[in-house]
Amino acid sequence: MKTVLITGATSGIGLGCARKFAENGDRVILTGRNAEKLEAIRQDLSAKGTEVLTLTFDVRDRNAAQKAIEDLPAEWQQIDVLVNNAGLALGMEPEYEGNLDDWETVIDTNIKGLLTMTRLIVPDMVRRDSGHIINIGSVAGDAAYAGGNVYCASKAAVKALSDGLRIDVANTAVRVTNLKPGLVETNFSNVRFRGDTDRAAKLYQGIKPLTGDDIADVAVYAANAPAHVQIAEVLILATHQASGSVIVRK
Repeated sequence: MKTVLITGATSGIGLGCARKFAENGDRVILTGRNAEKLEAIRQDLSAKGTEVLTLTFDVRDRNAAQKAIEDLPAEWQQIDVLVNNAGLALGMEPEYEGNLDDWETVIDTNIKGLLTMTRLIVPDMVRRDSGHIINIGSVAGDAAYAGGNVYCASKAAVKALSDGLRIDVANTAVRVTNLKPGLVETNFSNVRFRGDTDRAAKLYQGIKPLTGDDIADVAVYAANAPAHVQIAEVLILATHQASGSVIVRK
């Protein structure tokens, strides 16, 4: 049984990871900004026999994140798997018309939040010579698409940070995985389009998209690979998606 910490665990890929790791027999630490959602998930998983601890904070708030990790009960302090999932996109304006506040939110969440959690948790993994970091990147990190600009840049940073960390811990048994999903039907697009559900729904029309559970399945597989096997990077696409910008709708 592993102790798995998942950021952004209240929906989408994060929630899928919470459920799939729980099904795998692991215990989970779930973080997010919405205490009510976290509590509902805790009750659901606990009723099925999973040990669950919830932490309410925003990964953009470095001080809150640090306090939450430092205040972990002794029996929860050894984290075996860190899933850096918290992330978002806002808007699809051309780069020259982008909203500076939106950019700051995306960068602070997708890059700086990931770095904060990595810095807080990985040193103990290195000391123990054991652990696994699973970063949720994106196909968007491989190549920019129209309107993606800063979001694509943030996911390119996740790839670079994953690669850099893997180099930094290569002298240890700590493993680093970068998962790069394509089209996943979650509330991601609703957030990006600020609650415009019709616009969000159109993104998934004509194609069967991935689900949060699909990505979580790969995360659980990577975490449970033999100790000598490091799943460094996985690109996960819907069957009729070829890249971040090539989607065949039927």
